[in-house]
Amino acid sequence: MRGVNRVMLIGNLGKDPDVQYLEGNIAVAKFPLATTETYKDRAGKLISQTEWHTVVLWRGLAELAQKYLHKGSLIYVEGRLRTRSWDDREGNKKFATEIVGDNLIMLDKRNEGGGYHGTPGIPDAHETFPGTELPPLGDEPAEGLPF
Repeated sequence: MRGVNRVMLIGNLGKDPDVQYLEGNIAVAKFPLATTETYKDRAGKLISQTEWHTVVLWRGLAELAQKYLHKGSLIYVEGRLRTRSWDDREGNKKFATEIVGDNLIMLDKRNEGGGYHGTPGIPDAHETFPGTELPPLGDEPAEGLPF
């Protein structure tokens, strides 16, 4: 029996995507994504709780993120959780849990010029960008990300 590792998030980018190119000109983008949940407590006071997630996109999706996404962009991203570990310079074990995205939908509203936030030439609103083929889990440079 196989397990299911699936994540679906709607949120805003906390900063512009950081795109690096690995050996073989493979693009990888990384950015923080904020998801906010709002609810009322027992006293009726409105409470907002924000969670920050690290999103990693590979190849074609990374290039699309570099071209079309910016700080504040509202997106839907679908992917899987991946936890990496490494030893820092002092020998302490460090961990990072990331969302490796394989589907992206831009949710920003189009402006009158046809683009998003003044960016002409961006594809239609709510356009889906399926990810390119990801390498098998063992082939990803989990420890060697340049950022």
